[in-house]
Formats: sequence, structure tokens, C-alpha cells
Amino acid sequence: MKPIGILFGGLSGLLLLAGCETVPPGVERGPHGTIAYNVQVETSEPGVKIEANGEYVGTTPLTLKIFGDKDGTFHDFGSYYYIVRAYPLHTNEYVQTRVFGTGRHFSHEDRIPQRIYFDMTQPPPQYPAYAGPGYPPPYYYGPPYYYYGPPAYYYGPPVYYGPRFYFRGHFR
Repeated sequence: MKPIGILFGGLSGLLLLAGCETVPPGVERGPHGTIAYNVQVETSEPGVKIEANGEYVGTTPLTLKIFGDKDGTFHDFGSYYYIVRAYPLHTNEYVQTRVFGTGRHFSHEDRIPQRIYFDMTQPPPQYPAYAGPGYPPPYYYGPPYYYYGPPAYYYGPPVYYGPRFYFRGHFR
């Protein structure tokens, strides 16, 4: 190998190894190559209980630590959604929910917000938050298909049906 090829290969290897660190200094690292994001959670009334992914995290106002990808989006830790829920203190208040996509199996991926605000007097929507993919109604596909089983094929020697001998158009 020529010396110029060795020099070029060595320099490209050094540049490749030197460019691997993309996390800014002083950032808290998390599992699976994630970094920590601090999100302020506030409500219209202080003292509301907050739950993140089914676990109680505290009362408002609070700072929620979310581990996300380096590009500022939610990381897929095994679920399709990251859910933050606020439970009301008094009557005439409603449970408030924020749902964020994590990008699992090529689904949508949301950015991590800097602040989450819950208005506890806001009624829930009259429609579901997520109804699944937009499938057409069932009658779109036509009438139901009836399955009669596989066709019966015979792969043996030929079998003849009918008279045994045939002589000039007459049977014997």
C-alpha cells in the first residue's frame, strides 16, 4: 500500500473517532443514550396531583425530568405514548391528560415541551383523543366472503368412468 493511502486512512479514522461525541458538556445522561430534559408542569390551581406514565410524581408546581433523545424528542422505552395526567382537587373540575408520541415502530414522534399547563376547569373533549388509524367503514369492503375450503385435486393415475368397451358406436 502506498504511504499516501495509509496517511489518508489514518486521518479519516481519527476524524471519525473525534466526531462521535454529540452531547453538550454538562448535560445529564440517561439510559439507552438519552439525555435529561426538565419540564415545568403547572396548573390553574396549585396542589394538583400529577401522574406520568402511570406513576405519581408529585403536586404542582413541579419540575418533571423526562429522558429523551438528543434531538429533543421523546425516546421509545417500550410504549407508543408518554402520558402526563392531572387529577382534580375539587368538584366541577376534570381530569386533564396530555399524550405525546414516542415514535415506536415508526409511529409519530413528538418534541419534548419546555412547559405543560393544565386548565382544570376545561371539560374533556366529546370525541376520543385517539381513535386509531382511519379505516373505512366495514361496508366499504363489499359483501362477506364465504370460504368453501380448498379445491379437491386428484394427482393419481387416470381413472375412466363409463362403459368398459366401445365397439363401433355400440355397447357390449
